[in-house]
Amino acid sequence: MTHTVMSGPGADPLVDLPQSLDDGTPSTSLHARIVDLLGLAICAGELASKSVFRIEELEERYGVSRSVVREAIRVLASMGMLASRRRVGVQILPASEWNLYDPQVIRWRLASPARIAQLRSLTELRTAIEPQAARLAAIRAPLADASELMGLAGKLWAAGQADDPEAFLVLDIEFHRLVLASSGNEMFAKLNTLVAEVLTGRTNYGLMPRHPHNEALQLHVDVASAIQRGNPEAAHEAMLGIMERAFNEMSSIWDGKSTQ
Repeated sequence: MTHTVMSGPGADPLVDLPQSLDDGTPSTSLHARIVDLLGLAICAGELASKSVFRIEELEERYGVSRSVVREAIRVLASMGMLASRRRVGVQILPASEWNLYDPQVIRWRLASPARIAQLRSLTELRTAIEPQAARLAAIRAPLADASELMGLAGKLWAAGQADDPEAFLVLDIEFHRLVLASSGNEMFAKLNTLVAEVLTGRTNYGLMPRHPHNEALQLHVDVASAIQRGNPEAAHEAMLGIMERAFNEMSSIWDGKSTQ
């Protein structure tokens, strides 16, 4: 097969990736795999900003139809990661153009060398939003949601004490999702996928404590209790405590003391 040539900085960044994906899987799966390969390459900087490639090059490299390649490019273009330029080709766009709230973009960035910067920006965003969501939940949450939060806090405590990271992750995602939803603010509620990605990323890349600290577990109980009691300031303070613990747990990573 002819060697694919990529123009611009970092020529042929896909040289080490599979030369063919046409293994009999449906075209929808093929396009999803190309989306994933290119998204990871862009986020990792292997496909440099402003570099250009042609649709024909991807057709040849992966042995797929033009319609499959065009669909993959359409998806990535909708995320702001690349753009088709007439008489030029497909150009990689700078990170400032990307939809940084897209769960796939977050996942790719967490899998890239930019992982620490992504975790820092996500945690800063959570710190700005989640304490306020908890405060509003203490004012607006239906009784059923408040009771469910108390139950989730108890299950989180049990999973943490049992050193069951898989169960802990599922419960932690659900706890924070319910706080956001109970705020009564539809914009906050839509951030639940973002929170799920950062919690999953921290767990998958070994950036969570091996054993949850009792203070962190207690803070989840405090958030739920404050919401159930209708105490907005206590709910805000307890959730802020959770965010501050997350910063402290990762501060050594951000300071360059770890390569993880």
